[in-house]
Amino acid sequence: VQLQASGGGLVQPGGSLRLSCATSGFSLDYYSIGWFRQAPAKEREGVSCISSVDFRTYYADSAKGRFTISRDNAKNTVYLQMNSLKPEDTANYSCAAFSRRYSDHCMDWSYRDYWGQGTQVTVSS
Repeated sequence: VQLQASGGGLVQPGGSLRLSCATSGFSLDYYSIGWFRQAPAKEREGVSCISSVDFRTYYADSAKGRFTISRDNAKNTVYLQMNSLKPEDTANYSCAAFSRRYSDHCMDWSYRDYWGQGTQVTVSS
């Protein structure tokens, strides 16, 4: 089982990035995928999640209106489109997989089944 986040980088405030979470070893048909971020000296927080059950999406208040999560089951990949980025979005972003019994908790890191290393996003001028 693998989850690999990619697409991070350095971007100016107001810019955009698209993160990818490439998965293998399990089927996205049965797992919800959540995006999480952790900044230095801060707790990890759920950013967004897409359910395996009905493709329902969830967003943290800080992400609503700016971020969009999507999935391509054929490519085993989940994306996070991030627009209007702010310096406070700077963090290490990672993705995690949640089985169907925990699909309603896919914004809660403690319910994850699988997870991978993250990708750094830095928003700075």
